[in-house]
Amino acid sequence: MTFVEGMWFVWGALVLVTAALYLYRSRLERDEEDQIFLDDSFGQEKAAQEVIVAKVSKIKPIVHIFLGLTAAVTLLVVVYNVWQMLLALHLIGD
Repeated sequence: MTFVEGMWFVWGALVLVTAALYLYRSRLERDEEDQIFLDDSFGQEKAAQEVIVAKVSKIKPIVHIFLGLTAAVTLLVVVYNVWQMLLALHLIGD
């Protein structure tokens, strides 16, 4: 596997994982309610919402890490392709 193939493979894998994490987080947040439970009779609903908030809070740093990694590798891909374009146009030397 060449550098270019490896670069594209890593980029694609990171994009897929990041997209999957975003889909999972949005699936969790879909059931989240923006309510305040003031009465004790809503204890079950409050507990269910706390579980959802805990899951979303747990996955949030992972999403940020993968988003940062994806952005970094995207920047690498762009810089590499611009570099190769400049070399092909003989605007810079080897």
